[in-house]
Amino acid sequence: MEIGVSTFAETTPDVETGKVVSHAQRLREVVEEIVLADEVGLDVYGVGEHHRRDYASSSPAVVLAAAASKTNRIRLTSAVTVLSSADPVRVFEEFSMLDGISNGRAEIMAGRGSFIESFPLFGYDLKDYDELFDEKLELLLALRASEKVTWRGGHRPAIHDLGVYPRPVQNPLPVWIGSGGNSESVVRAGLLGLPLVLAIIGGRPVQFAPLVQLYQQAAEHAGHDAAQLPVASHSHGFIAETTEVAAEKFFRPTQQAMNVLGRERGWGHYDRASFDAARSFDGALYVGSPDVVAEKIIHLRKHVGITRFMLHVPVGSMPHADVMRAIELLGTEVAPRVREEVARWEAENEVK
Repeated sequence: MEIGVSTFAETTPDVETGKVVSHAQRLREVVEEIVLADEVGLDVYGVGEHHRRDYASSSPAVVLAAAASKTNRIRLTSAVTVLSSADPVRVFEEFSMLDGISNGRAEIMAGRGSFIESFPLFGYDLKDYDELFDEKLELLLALRASEKVTWRGGHRPAIHDLGVYPRPVQNPLPVWIGSGGNSESVVRAGLLGLPLVLAIIGGRPVQFAPLVQLYQQAAEHAGHDAAQLPVASHSHGFIAETTEVAAEKFFRPTQQAMNVLGRERGWGHYDRASFDAARSFDGALYVGSPDVVAEKIIHLRKHVGITRFMLHVPVGSMPHADVMRAIELLGTEVAPRVREEVARWEAENEVK
């Protein structure tokens, strides 16, 4: 069971002061968070890609590379790379460079993205939303499979027997598929034999179990060993010494961020009742003391089949010191408990 962190490098107004940290400051803070995550024994850190004022990271590979030479073990991934509006050649080259700098710790999490700002920014038509992703994923996988590539598609100039460099340390360079819970996307990942990441940010996490089963069935159908394919979750949360402190610190920044997005997307108002329901044992918010969060992650492993858990923190903007403390608690207290219990449970089930 792998445990890690993900961030979108938020730069929203502080709920107490109204101040907004600069993009530059937030990026430096993210590097500090990655270094700490490595020091406390976490397995992976993911950085999202956005092209909006309220997020600082438009190029995850750049942020991750800044942390690569300061870390030793932690895996470094995008969360996600918006592949539909990107050039797969540049994506592959950048993450190959990251793989070299980190000595084989880079990963790509490819997704369509839940925001659309990158499409007009890079000259793509939203009517091609699905076709763009399928085509560009095909090219990305061809690039990692062969040093020289011949390829033709409908939205990018063709490539004829050209080499793409540098080559990564890992062969193949890991490519995960990020999904918001769409059955089509999990089937695609299974048929391709690619690891799956589910954004479990609402509802009841156990409701994702059928999607994991569908993914595994698709993988087996295509001749892949589903037991060897990892399944990850990306879930909002926060950890403090007590559940009460965690809830009080996390609610207002989360409420602010969710209501900003809610106004853009037509969601209902996010209030304290919504928050408290989501942080219940059956809810999708992993907010609480180390014991509370550990128990929820263990439940996710046993009942959904998740083998990598990524805590997305913060949601909205929070004091950097609070985020660092949450990462420290995740690595020093939550992760050891989860790994120990999951290892015991897996050993028992293997015997049975």
